Amino acid sequence: MSAEESERDSLPFEPKTKRQKPPKATRKSPAQPKKSEKQASKQPPFNKQEMAIPEVVSQRMIRRVAGFCGVPTVLGIVTLVVSYLLATYTEIQLPPIAVLLVNMGLFGIGVIGITYGVLSASWDEERAGSLLGLGEFSTNWGRMVEVWRETRQKKA
Repeated sequence: MSAEESERDSLPFEPKTKRQKPPKATRKSPAQPKKSEKQASKQPPFNKQEMAIPEVVSQRMIRRVAGFCGVPTVLGIVTLVVSYLLATYTEIQLPPIAVLLVNMGLFGIGVIGITYGVLSASWDEERAGSLLGLGEFSTNWGRMVEVWRETRQKKA
């Protein structure tokens, strides 16, 4: 994989260079480490600004989560209210299992909508992405799976 391909596949807000871990110092005596060693070991590999998701991308994710999670969740609440009103003020009696299954389905879709809302948003600051985000979802899912595989290989 060339450097150009690696840069193209990386996240737009990911740091361009990866910092190397400082080598572990081998000490022969249990003496106190020097002050500079303590400071070097406490320093995180990346600062907060390098690791932060840009504001444009996070707002895009929030809007998508609100839509893909909020709509099914609101519909689930509405079906509870409607089934109660139908049972109370009319002669219509819905089977409780039907109300339960519809609500479980809608709330389940809402939970899945959280993940889909984040993964279907374009993680590129300059590109807004499509309405449903199917292309962005497949790209972001691939990135996430690739990171999982790399992490498993490092642990093994």
